[in-house]
Amino acid sequence: MSNDNFLQDAHVKIGTKQTMKMVESGLAAEVYVAQDADMRITSKIQALCEKYQVKLTLVDTMERLGKACGIEVGAAMVAVVKQ
Repeated sequence: MSNDNFLQDAHVKIGTKQTMKMVESGLAAEVYVAQDADMRITSKIQALCEKYQVKLTLVDTMERLGKACGIEVGAAMVAVVKQ
């Protein structure tokens, strides 16, 4: 991620429950997952993205993903909502 604030301008849903909901409902255009997040959680979203054919992008840390979304805490995953 060359620009650490790239998700601030996009319409996103942050967090595990919201991201999974967006993928399952067909509203996710792309999903970002932090590589240092709990593998039990990230493996589920990776399987969902594969099933629903949603682009999945890995980010190195939860802290960096949270910062990219403009929040002060880390984020395990984020869904970019289709416009």
